[in-house]
Amino acid sequence: MRLFLSQRTRSYALGRVRAITVNHSRTSEPAGMPPPLQGIKVLDLTRVLAGPTSTMLLADLGADVIKVEEPSRGDDTRSWYPPAAPLSSDAPEEASHLPPESAYFLAVNRNKRSITVNFKEPEGLAIVHKLVKEADILVENFISGKLAELGLGWDDCQKLNPRLIYASITGYGQTGPFRKAAGYDVIVEAEAGLMHITGEPDGPPCKVGVAVTDIATGLYAHGAIMAALLSRQRTGKGVWIDCNLFESQLAGLANIASNYLIAGQEGSRHGTSHPSIVPYQVFPCKDGFIMIGAGNDKQFKLFAEKILERPDLPSDPKFSTNKARVANRQELVSLITETLQKQGRDHWIEKLTGLGVPFGPINNIAQTFAHPQVAAREMVTEVEHPRAGKIKLVSPAVTYNGKRMPITRPPPYLSQHTKEVLAELGYSSEDIAELRQKKII
Repeated sequence: MRLFLSQRTRSYALGRVRAITVNHSRTSEPAGMPPPLQGIKVLDLTRVLAGPTSTMLLADLGADVIKVEEPSRGDDTRSWYPPAAPLSSDAPEEASHLPPESAYFLAVNRNKRSITVNFKEPEGLAIVHKLVKEADILVENFISGKLAELGLGWDDCQKLNPRLIYASITGYGQTGPFRKAAGYDVIVEAEAGLMHITGEPDGPPCKVGVAVTDIATGLYAHGAIMAALLSRQRTGKGVWIDCNLFESQLAGLANIASNYLIAGQEGSRHGTSHPSIVPYQVFPCKDGFIMIGAGNDKQFKLFAEKILERPDLPSDPKFSTNKARVANRQELVSLITETLQKQGRDHWIEKLTGLGVPFGPINNIAQTFAHPQVAAREMVTEVEHPRAGKIKLVSPAVTYNGKRMPITRPPPYLSQHTKEVLAELGYSSEDIAELRQKKII
């Protein structure tokens, strides 16, 4: 398989994958950072993506995240397969009735413990109330008001534990006419402007290839929870965090939102191109595609002279400034396209490498994970899962003093830690057996 990389990986200009050896023996290597949330207990009442993303990030930092799931099926994403990890021959017998571990669930639930509790029943609610009393943080993504109906709303939990940080993740927030509406990434992408500006200019609106609104909301929630922990250090009091997909997406419109608010300029679809910079888009080559971004006049001059072999273009009034290039976008894009389609992608990557003009190939997912930077930065971690054996996960994205927080637990199978957690709460083996018989757990 061939791999095509940007100018920052000069030795890979022709796309040849090399084995990378990472030296771990350096005595000067930093020792990383102790997990800052060690000793913090998180009660995770979330499902699917936004909520689990936020709690996974807390777990990565050392928090003890207890994921409370519905007893019969658990998190919705457990049933979202194929694909799923193949079951190992020595998988625990107690979990033999469960479906395989879905790749979706495995993506956002590392470093957590799973328990199953039917808290719609009084005995199940009592279990969760005990967990609330011991928790530092509760994260939930039920429809606004639903947990309050069950005795687990902010007011209920705050009475049990005044220091509790209670983070609610919803579609539209705790107030307003849409407060009771369910939150779905693709719907909010449509409703909050993102889909309107995504896609080709002459094509229909298009969703982003991954649930970016969910992920952004999880990141916002994670940051808000960390801020609330700092606030509690000062005040000794808990905080109710209201985080939602709609406002996260609205904030994520960034300069497009500002263009409208400041200048009344409506957003539009530009495909891979940039509304304010030319050339800055994907171009077809003879055998593939390449992204090129000449963001200033110096870069355009280099591009015109060395790649297009048109030294006249930088002095042409139609192309001499970025403003002029934007005004004459169609003519310039056609000229570039005509040139690049004469040769294959390898040819242009070799010529662009080290030139000083930003560029990058359009890699598929296999090529992405074969990227030398993935290996050099150890962005894939292999862990041992009790049901699936060795599985590969994307590593945490941040390093501290050159070290990533470790993956100490694989994503749990359904109810894996129910006995363990209930024993920590003081339930005897007999109590646990009775609760299981009653289908409370």
